Amino acid sequence: MNKIHIIGLMSGTSLDGLDLAYCKFSRQESWAFEIIHSQTVSYSKEWKARLSSAMSLSKEELERLSLDFGLLMAEHLNDFIELHKIEIIDAIASHGHTVFHQPQNGITLQVGDPKPMYDVVQKPIVWNFRSPDIALGGQGAPLVPIADRLLFAEYDACLNLGGFSNISFEEEGKRIAFDICPVNIVMNVLAEKLGMPYDDKGEFARSGNVDEDLLEALNQLDYYTDAPPKSLGLEWVQEHVSPLWEFYRLSVEDQLRTFVEHVAIQISMLSRENNLNSVLITGGGAYNRFLMERLNNLHPNVWTLGSHELIEFKEAMVFAFLAYLRLNGCINVLSSVTGAKNDHVSGRIFAGDC
Repeated sequence: MNKIHIIGLMSGTSLDGLDLAYCKFSRQESWAFEIIHSQTVSYSKEWKARLSSAMSLSKEELERLSLDFGLLMAEHLNDFIELHKIEIIDAIASHGHTVFHQPQNGITLQVGDPKPMYDVVQKPIVWNFRSPDIALGGQGAPLVPIADRLLFAEYDACLNLGGFSNISFEEEGKRIAFDICPVNIVMNVLAEKLGMPYDDKGEFARSGNVDEDLLEALNQLDYYTDAPPKSLGLEWVQEHVSPLWEFYRLSVEDQLRTFVEHVAIQISMLSRENNLNSVLITGGGAYNRFLMERLNNLHPNVWTLGSHELIEFKEAMVFAFLAYLRLNGCINVLSSVTGAKNDHVSGRIFAGDC
């Protein structure tokens, strides 16, 4: 297929909501993409609670959650199609929502049964992108870098500021990528203590003070000295970061200020060490003006903000692109990124089978 229209659905670990992006992809001399329509549907309090507590569920309860979440995605998918009067759909790409991600134990789980979505569109659903990479000994993440290489080659690196910060760049002819540190998955939880879903523009953090002891404890976490491939998950945050809030009893504003400084230090240090002079930034964290100020202060004249559509919907678009590659039998996961045994074509295709 030289031209294809795919809707990508992405649910991030920060629980901001379900992202939907209707995209067109084509290839002549080079790859091209267009985000035609996009939307984020916020989760209800009930769904936030169900998804955030999913790790404690039994196997049977997880199966029920996966079906229910598939039904929820199908409902939002149908509304999205009707709202934008979308007529041409070749496939749906569904990342689902990550419940477990423990590559060291060979485990990753994204809930979201594909059948309800297939019932809506009667088109192939490409899903379960991460498990095949885990089976090949990889981290199952990050999966975005193949798109960074093919769609954004004019930048030295692509940086996403979502639940976690992750980066992708070329090193000695190979694409490497990894999670740098947590971002919104921590800051949103702290902001909720102040009655807000997130720290708007970083103003809470701006009003706080850096606690040097907490900052040192954060910067000395063992993960930061590990070599890639490596990735982070909610479990890691709960084990290594969350206990620090109890140990260092600070105001929420001081916790946010210190954590923003931690994030800025980790990202800018990595960019300097790898001589990255042009970095495209996407993800919700790009709207945190205070975080951007700290990055610019620590490593000036490097960062380029993506368009609104890219900042908000790059990941949903990328999973649509991964589905495009999957449907064409093209490699869409790089072993240099995930640590798998080999480059491979990932993603299961649901086309009405049981």
